[in-house]
Amino acid sequence: MLSFTTRDFKLASGVVLAEATCGYRRLGRLNADSDNAVLVLHGYTTGPAMLDAGSNAAEGSWSDLVGPGRPIDTERWFVVCPNMLGSCYGSTGPGSIDPGTGRRYGIDFPLITVGDIVNLQKGLLDALGVRHLAAVTGPSLGGYQALQWAASYPAMVGRVVAAVSAPYNPAGVGQLAALLDQLNKQATWRAGHPEPGAMFNWLTQMRVATLTRYGIDAELTPEFPEASMRAAELLRLAREWAQGFEPGSLLTLAQAAESFDLRGQLDNIRAPLLLVQSRSDQVFSPELTRTFAPLLSAAGIPWSYVELDSDKGHLASGADSSLWSEVLRRFMDSEPSVWSSWGMAR
Repeated sequence: MLSFTTRDFKLASGVVLAEATCGYRRLGRLNADSDNAVLVLHGYTTGPAMLDAGSNAAEGSWSDLVGPGRPIDTERWFVVCPNMLGSCYGSTGPGSIDPGTGRRYGIDFPLITVGDIVNLQKGLLDALGVRHLAAVTGPSLGGYQALQWAASYPAMVGRVVAAVSAPYNPAGVGQLAALLDQLNKQATWRAGHPEPGAMFNWLTQMRVATLTRYGIDAELTPEFPEASMRAAELLRLAREWAQGFEPGSLLTLAQAAESFDLRGQLDNIRAPLLLVQSRSDQVFSPELTRTFAPLLSAAGIPWSYVELDSDKGHLASGADSSLWSEVLRRFMDSEPSVWSSWGMAR
């Protein structure tokens, strides 16, 4: 994992982080014109490991979509996959040391927005010499970031791919108040300053519930046909994730997601948008898409829609990547100016 650090990073709230670090991975090479970069952005509880085959990613691994010869071809594109500000896989967040106190931030980590997350990524790309983004892509909260990029830096973004996502945080997604209530009921939470590893059991239970809601059963069934086998594998995945995730990041990123709403900024977006949803997703349903689709059209965004006929719910963009990989390949191979809208009645 590589890292980029900047000083005196000002948040939307006005709070200034003395140091802000963004962990990231990169694949491929930046070309001489510095315009072949592609951002791949992860979801709520994942990280740059979403690029790895078999990764424990709640939105499914994107390893079949990103790599040599894949739709996002790393022999052509310079791929950067940053860890979100507020997360815990190499970036500054609640588990980091506050330079002002010498202690872990915990619940005292300042409120951040999706815009803050994107602005730190912009600093990273500036440091890498990237002048133009051929595409900004991601599932779920990664889709939030991709859309925020297109709204905040329209002249820099050539294409947008938002999978199992939306241009605003829908009611009921994230459920911040319920999450905070659950945390406060845990003695190991210690009022927002848990000891490292102390919340392992609670995190494991939380992960089991999350993956179940996301559709993990359908993903595991081919390899684990018996219910008891699937339960054991689900527990293994949950325990593996719980060993490495910072509980405070759940709260920080949930707060950022809950405040996300681009409905007043959609007119800023110039890049064509490929919107990919899953028939069985309980988080961002096709019905939700139909409610915000007119907003995309009204903003003049050239957008296309793919609905995956998948039983794998919120994991479908990665777990059933074969259902849309060729569409993604065409999107990446087409000039943005000639991409036309299709896929849903306007």
